[in-house]
Amino acid sequence: MHILKTLTLRGPNYWSIRRTKLIVMRLDLEDLTEKYSNTLPGFYDGLVKVLPSLIEHYCSPSRRGGFLERVKEGTLMGHIVEHVALELQELAGMPVGFGRTRETAEPGVFNVVFEYADEQAGRYAGRAAVRLCNSIVQTGTYPPEEIKQDLQDLRELAANAALGPSTESIITEVEARKIPWMPLSARAMVQLGHGAKQKRIQATLTDYSSILGVELACDKEGTKTVLRDAGIPVPRGTVIQYLDELEEAIEDVGGYPIVIKPLDGNHGRGITININDWDKAKEAYTLASDASKTRNTIVERYYKGNDHRILAINGKVVAVAERIPAHVVGNGESTISELIDLTNRDPHRGEGHDNILTKIVLDKTATDILLAQGYTLDSVLAKGDRAYLRATANLSTGGIAIDRTDDIHPENIWIAERVVKTIGLDIAGLDVVTPDISKPLRETNGVIVEVNAAPGFRMHVCPSQGLPRNVGAAVLDMLFPSGESPRIPIVAITGTNGKTTTTRLTAHLFRQTDKVVGYTTTDGIYIGEYLVEKGDTTGPQSAQVILKDPTVEVAVLETARGGILRSGLAFDTCNVGVVLNIAADHLGLGDINTIEQMAQVKSVVAEVASAGGYAVLNADDPLVAAMAEKVKAKVAYFSMSPDNPIVLEHARRGGLAAIYEQGYLSLMEGDWRLRVEEARKIPVTMGGMAPFMIANALAACLTAFAQGVDIEQIRQGLRTFRPSADQTPGRMNLFDLGRTHALIDYAHNPASYEALGGFVRNWQGERLGVVGGPGDRRDEDLILLGELSAKMFDRAIVKEDEDRRGRDRGEVADLILEGMKRVDTNFSCKTILDEREAILAGLESVSEGGLVVILPESVSGAIALIQEKQTAQNNGHREGVISQRATSEV
Repeated sequence: MHILKTLTLRGPNYWSIRRTKLIVMRLDLEDLTEKYSNTLPGFYDGLVKVLPSLIEHYCSPSRRGGFLERVKEGTLMGHIVEHVALELQELAGMPVGFGRTRETAEPGVFNVVFEYADEQAGRYAGRAAVRLCNSIVQTGTYPPEEIKQDLQDLRELAANAALGPSTESIITEVEARKIPWMPLSARAMVQLGHGAKQKRIQATLTDYSSILGVELACDKEGTKTVLRDAGIPVPRGTVIQYLDELEEAIEDVGGYPIVIKPLDGNHGRGITININDWDKAKEAYTLASDASKTRNTIVERYYKGNDHRILAINGKVVAVAERIPAHVVGNGESTISELIDLTNRDPHRGEGHDNILTKIVLDKTATDILLAQGYTLDSVLAKGDRAYLRATANLSTGGIAIDRTDDIHPENIWIAERVVKTIGLDIAGLDVVTPDISKPLRETNGVIVEVNAAPGFRMHVCPSQGLPRNVGAAVLDMLFPSGESPRIPIVAITGTNGKTTTTRLTAHLFRQTDKVVGYTTTDGIYIGEYLVEKGDTTGPQSAQVILKDPTVEVAVLETARGGILRSGLAFDTCNVGVVLNIAADHLGLGDINTIEQMAQVKSVVAEVASAGGYAVLNADDPLVAAMAEKVKAKVAYFSMSPDNPIVLEHARRGGLAAIYEQGYLSLMEGDWRLRVEEARKIPVTMGGMAPFMIANALAACLTAFAQGVDIEQIRQGLRTFRPSADQTPGRMNLFDLGRTHALIDYAHNPASYEALGGFVRNWQGERLGVVGGPGDRRDEDLILLGELSAKMFDRAIVKEDEDRRGRDRGEVADLILEGMKRVDTNFSCKTILDEREAILAGLESVSEGGLVVILPESVSGAIALIQEKQTAQNNGHREGVISQRATSEV
C-alpha cells in the first residue's frame, strides 16, 4: 500500500467540528484491498510484538483491548494504519485519540483520518504507520531500531514545535477560556483573539510591555540607581569596563565577599557569587566581561541569603518561588558523577527550556564549584549531604524551585509592587536575596538584586515543591480585563451559488455602521474600501489575513468547499453561519460524490455558529433546512415564499426569518413583521427581475439584522449596493450597449444556470447565450448545462475554457451541444471554441433590443472586451454628433 495524498486540517472540518487538528491520508491498499488482517499470516502476532501498547485502544467494542480484538477477528489495513499512527504519537509523548477510516468511491482507496498534536509529527506518524504495517505484512515484524528511530524523530519534531514553558502556560489558560489564538510568522509572537480585539505576546512580553521599562530592566546598573533613589533596598555596587578598575571597585562596595556579573546578561550567564579573594575576582571578571555585549561588568557586595523570584503581573504580586542552585544529594553509595546521571534521568528534566526542569550540565564551572566545596566528581557524598554544581539558582542551569507564594511578608509584597511600577513593567520577575522571605527585607538585610523583563514562568507553574500557580490567568486578566471579549463578529457564508454577491452585500450592510469590515471573496481580500489581495480568496489562509488584521472590526468570510476539505475553517466559531443553497457542483472532487455529502461539507459553517449566534438557513432548500437539526446556534430562515411551512412553524415558535412577500423583502419574528424594502428598489435584484438575487438579499439583510444592524442602516445598504463590474465582477453585470445589452455572469453549474434563467426569461427581446462549462465536471453535468441553455435562450454559441482540465479540445462543447439537441433538435446553436471570438460573434449577431448572456471562464477578460465595445461605441457616437454639428453650421 502507498500514500496518494496527505492533507493537514487545522480547524473545524468535514470529519469533525470539535477535533480541529487532523491528518487526512488518502491511502491506496493495492494488494491488500479486501484482505482482512485475520487472513494475513503472522500479522496479529507481529503487530502485538512491535506495539504491545495497542492493548489500550478501545475502538468500537468500547473496552480495553477492543482494537486488537478487531485485528484478530479481521479488519482492513486502513483501519489498522489509523490506530498505529495514533499510538506512535502517544508513545512519543503526544496524547491523541480521535481517528476514523472511510473507503472512497475508488476501490481499495481509503481516507485514513487521525488526530495530531503537532502537524509535522502527525504527518510523520502517518508515513511511519504505513511503513510499519507494510513491514509486518511482508516480514512478520518491524525492526526495533526502526521504531526506536521513528519515536526519536517524533519526539524531536514535537520538541522543535513546542512553544516553551512560559508561552505554553499562557496558551493553556487561553484554551481553557476558549480564546482563539494563532502563531504569527515572525519573532515567535502569538496572537490572542481576532482583528481589532487581538492582543499579542512574545513569551512573557505583551502588548502592554513598555519599551522604556524593558530597556531599563536590561540596564542592571540603571535599574539599581532608579530603585536606590526610590528608597528600595538594593546591593551596593559599581560598573567597570577594565580589569585595572577592579581593585578599586571592590573597595568601593565595602570589600569581600562580592558578586561579579555582566551588565547586560541573562539566565545567570557570567555570574560568580561569594568571591572572597583577588584571584577568584580576576577570574570572575573575565567570565563576566566575556558574557557582556558591552564588555561592562558589575561589581556588587555579596548578600547572604536564599535566592527568591517574585513574579508581578499588572502591578500585583502573583507568585513567589525560592530557587535552589543545581545540586545533588548524597545517598552514601554513589559518586557525584553518578548522582548527576541519576538526577538527569528524571523525566521532568529536559534540554534547555523544553521541560519543567533542565538537565544539569557538567562543565568547568560545575567542577570549579565542586572543588570550592572540597569535592570532585568521584567524591561519594554521605547520605543527605548536598553538593552544589552552580553558584546561581537559575532553572535554566539545572536549579529547582520551591513555591513560597503563601509565605511572603506583606511588606515585601508592597516593596515588590512599588518596584515594578517604578521600573514600568507589566510583567516582571524580581530577584530577591533574603534569609527569610516571610520577614521584612529591612529586618533580614535583604535586597532586590535584579528586575527582569520577560521572566520565565516555569518555576511558578511547575515548582519542584509546593503549589503550582496559574500565572497565565493573571496575564489574561490583564490583557482582557472584566470579561472584555477577544473576538470580533464573524459571519461565514457558504453555498453552491450566490456566495460572493451575498458576502459583498452583507459586508456593505455592516459598513453602514461605520465599522471597519474585512471580507474575503472569489475576487479578493478586502478591508474597508480597499483591495488587499486579488484572486480566489475563499480559503482559510485568506480568512486569517482578515482575522489577523488589527484594524478589522467585523469579518465577513466567503467560505468555499475546497478550503473546508483541504484545511478546515480558519476559525473555531462564528457569530453567524450562512448556508445559501446546495446543488450538484464539484461532485466527484475531493471524494465528495453525492449531493448529500456536499451538504455535509457546507453544514460545517452552520455547525460552528456559536450558541449565542445564528445559523441562517435557506428554508426553500430541503438539504439546507435540515441542517437546523445539527446546529447549536439559534436558527433564522429565509424564504422566497411567505407560505413556506418551515418558516410558518418557525415563526409560530417565535423564530426569526426573512421572506419575500408581495414584492417586498420582509423580516419577521413571531407575530412581528416588518417590510424592509421593495425588491424593485434594490439594485442587486435587477429591478426585482432576478429571483436568486432577491434570495441573496434576504440572506444578507437577515444576517445583518441578527447581528444588531439597525433597520434603517440595512435599508440604506440595500439601496446603495450596486452589482457593477467593479463592485461584483462576474455577478450579474449588465451593460447597456445602446442597441443591445450584454450580461456577464459566472454561472458554471446547473443550479446557477437555473437561477440565471429566472432573470433571462423576463427579458423582452432576443436572448442569445455564449455558454460553456468547466472540463472537470461530469459528462451528465455538461449535458445538463446544454439542456438548461436550450430552455433559457433563443439561440446559443458554445465556447470552451482555455483550461480544459484534462479534456480533449471540443469534448466539453460537444457534450453541451448534445444537451441542447436533446431538448430541441432544431435549436439554433453553433460552436466557436475560442472564448473571445465567441463573445464578439454574439455581440455582433444579436438583434436590436436583444440580450447577450456571456458565461465566461475569464470574467476580467469578458468585462474588458465589453468595455472596449462600449468605449468604441461612445467614441463613434461623439464623432457622429460632431459631424452633424459641422454639417449644420455649413
